[in-house]
Amino acid sequence: QVQLVESGGGSVQAGGSLRLSCASARSICTINVMGWYRQAPGKQRDLVATIPSAGSTNYADSVKGRFTISRDNAKKTVYLQMNSLKSEDTAVYYCYARPSIVSSAYWGQGTQVTVSS
Repeated sequence: QVQLVESGGGSVQAGGSLRLSCASARSICTINVMGWYRQAPGKQRDLVATIPSAGSTNYADSVKGRFTISRDNAKKTVYLQMNSLKSEDTAVYYCYARPSIVSSAYWGQGTQVTVSS
């Protein structure tokens, strides 16, 4: 089982930056994929970015060039650096972990990001 706790959300003006953190209660070294999704009011939960234990990161087209995902295995934490924020980035952001391709996905409780124009 993987317990995830997000932090770093808040309110910011358009053009500003935030860094989200996702702390795991267990080692993330062997977790196959971790990432971030977001859900705006009345919309489905969408992929923002993923980072595998080995290999390339993946980003939604809407955040490419503005967001950067990283993982610090020693700190058991995944980060999402969000720059040049836009009002359309407003959503609840959820941390995600899938230990292997055959395991269940685990989710954090979510953290609210609000961008005002």
